[in-house]
Amino acid sequence: MSRPTVLILSSDGAFSREITANWPRGNSSSEVPEFVVLSTSASNNLNFGHYDLAIADASAEQSQNKGRNKSRNKIRNKIQNIARDLMGSFASNKPAIVIHSDFALDFCAVQESVIELRREPLIWAAIAGIIGREILHRGQAESRSREAEHLLSVAQAEATLGRFMIEMRTNVNNALTTMLGNAELLAHESGLPAGVHAQADAIRNMALRLHEIFQRFSSLEKELAIAARDPGKKILRAAAGREQ
Repeated sequence: MSRPTVLILSSDGAFSREITANWPRGNSSSEVPEFVVLSTSASNNLNFGHYDLAIADASAEQSQNKGRNKSRNKIRNKIQNIARDLMGSFASNKPAIVIHSDFALDFCAVQESVIELRREPLIWAAIAGIIGREILHRGQAESRSREAEHLLSVAQAEATLGRFMIEMRTNVNNALTTMLGNAELLAHESGLPAGVHAQADAIRNMALRLHEIFQRFSSLEKELAIAARDPGKKILRAAAGREQ
């Protein structure tokens, strides 16, 4: 699976540096996402939808409102408006973390796909990184689950087709036996035109080929049954086949 992409929207260079520096490092470099940093002013003219998580800086836009006595609801509406403005040009169904500086709000709140996180001194970037990593992990898990469900659906459809062919094997073999017998009679019938003999011979050969194909289905059915009882034998047969 490819590395996820985190879009950072901020006009403050220190903001993006704090996010990237405090992002949790896993056991391998593949666990660290690709970071794309865009200025909030430049983002208005872009349509960057190829990302897995956006982290938007709303603290700078709030600085002009310091000292004003606002109710909790008005402050929350302000945060939501900032989030909507910042994310308006981007994919609306993607998760986002909006960092704000309003201490009248809770430290962390969830509004649909947007997480509002207060810019608590010293710890906000680390908390944002932990939350962001969990969002990406969940997104990857959901993607793997959808892929597994698709593969399971395909496998079930193929298994259904295979079972149907095996169940119809006797009926097909009976029909092939009838075709083969009549073709043999026509091939040995004297006095018939040469073209009829050639057609009878072609029918006989096709019937034999179809019979051989269904015999292979029978062999495969037995091999799968043996492999289900002893998986080790399946590995040995596969290895022997590669050596040949």
